[in-house]
Amino acid sequence: MRRARLPVRKTIDEYDFTFQSAVRLSLLGSVLGPEFVTGSHSLVLSGPSGTGKTHLAVAVAYRAIQNGDAVFTTATALIAELSLASSRGRLRHTLIAYTHPHVLVIDEVGYLSYGPDAANVLFQVVNDRYLHQRPMIFTTNKPLAAWGRVPHDPDLAGAILDRVLVRGRHIELRGRSYRTRPAPLDLNPRPEAPSPKPARVSGNHTPEFPERATASWNSRSRRCRRSDSWCAPCSWTPASTASAPTSPTSRYSRWPTGPSWACSNVRSGLPRRPTRRTEGRHPPGGLHMAL
Repeated sequence: MRRARLPVRKTIDEYDFTFQSAVRLSLLGSVLGPEFVTGSHSLVLSGPSGTGKTHLAVAVAYRAIQNGDAVFTTATALIAELSLASSRGRLRHTLIAYTHPHVLVIDEVGYLSYGPDAANVLFQVVNDRYLHQRPMIFTTNKPLAAWGRVPHDPDLAGAILDRVLVRGRHIELRGRSYRTRPAPLDLNPRPEAPSPKPARVSGNHTPEFPERATASWNSRSRRCRRSDSWCAPCSWTPASTASAPTSPTSRYSRWPTGPSWACSNVRSGLPRRPTRRTEGRHPPGGLHMAL
């Protein structure tokens, strides 16, 4: 078991064939028996992530250990180890660990990108096992037609598949991921209906009063009124400065936008303070003050 380097211990009895309906136990009968170890038939399991490819490969390798021996590895680890050995001149010696076991399982073919010599070292493993009629198991998330882009050499990729499938079998697994079965993912959500509210940038809140507020002026009571309430002490600017006081302490200021009266509380953005109107009574200066 230690030499096999299985990532987890999985058996065929633990596989949920009701969840994965693309494969049946009867299809795996020949690879689960002792004749698979001594034969020359290989197996390719392809399909999306989470459909049970690695589980089946580990279960077959576990049965092979009971009838001989097996070695489990990922395509990334195998190619990295053999590429390093090739650069150091030890490729022939390192190949023995992958060419001599009865069953070799290569997991996750095509999941990650590989170096420029990936096709070369992978072909040497497959070709040696093909010549000695030793079975292999591959798991991949890529369709077989796309294997040419995996090792960056379509010609060698075609030669690898030719040697694997000439005495092998391809089983394609389908369906949703077994890992996300408690909370299935909706990969095709329905588009949301357009919102009647105007669009805005996230974090920028639309002001309650998007336009500058204005106030009306009661010439008889000399009070400013905004909507139905009376403002706090205000400074008003008439259309002409002829009638405006010139004292430094004056409550009048020049409004630059035109001849209309405007409330300084509105201009400065200060909160207005509603007060109750007192009939017939006005504070000094004719302005309604609420202090």
